[in-house]
Amino acid sequence: MEQVKKKHQQTLVFILFLIILFSNSGLSSSSSEKRKHHFVLVHGSCHGAWSWYKVITLLKSWGHNVSAIDLGASGVNEKKALELKSISEYFEPLSEFMGSSSVGEGEKVVLVGHSLGGLAISHAMEHFPNKISVAVFVTALMPEKRPLLDNHYAYDDGPNKPATRFFFGPRYLATYLYQLSPPQDWNLATTLVRPRKIFSEEDMTKVLALSHRRYGSVSRVFVMTENDLSVYPKFQRWMTTHNPPNRVVEISGSDHMVMMSQPIQLSHHFQTIANHFD
Repeated sequence: MEQVKKKHQQTLVFILFLIILFSNSGLSSSSSEKRKHHFVLVHGSCHGAWSWYKVITLLKSWGHNVSAIDLGASGVNEKKALELKSISEYFEPLSEFMGSSSVGEGEKVVLVGHSLGGLAISHAMEHFPNKISVAVFVTALMPEKRPLLDNHYAYDDGPNKPATRFFFGPRYLATYLYQLSPPQDWNLATTLVRPRKIFSEEDMTKVLALSHRRYGSVSRVFVMTENDLSVYPKFQRWMTTHNPPNRVVEISGSDHMVMMSQPIQLSHHFQTIANHFD
């Protein structure tokens, strides 16, 4: 009897969640009637397009076009980390997408980058400013130094040479990236994350040469995450103070993987931002 009661309560909770989800979706759709957008989503370090699966589902259910990109040696991209000779090859899938017919003539996309993906969208802003209505940096850029836990580096060129690859460990993911996300999303990440190539500072500086005329011409929004233990809120505020975007949005109750822990709130913000900068 107790088990039946418990299952009944779980069913009611699930139904309530669905009601909230679809009621929120309906409100968003009515307020943005005939204002459909093309969102291009770029993942963070060691992750892939798969990390956006909740946001993709929501945005598509509201009638938007969504393209999630796997950067080089990420997600299902066929290249391996050690095959990437330059960070430009890491960015290449996004560059090819932005330069292709996938972005129609005269169309402007909402370009979103998470974490390290902020570098990729910055590169795209420099090269394709006329194809972007607004760039959204979701707790973007690399975190400050902290204990590695079970993260590790690979020294493929020898122990006395610089590290060549970086790996996220399961405990680090659970502690610093997914601490507020559903456990199934952490489990998904532990099976899908891939090592990231470490590029030289010289290479990154050369490839990421940004100009005020091109990069600076694109409107920018920064999304802050309240309980981020990877890119700390203090560092997020420092970035927005020293390089002010057009707008700052803060999401409460979110870890670094905000698309996992707060997908509805994040998707609503994406839609509002898209409408404002349309």
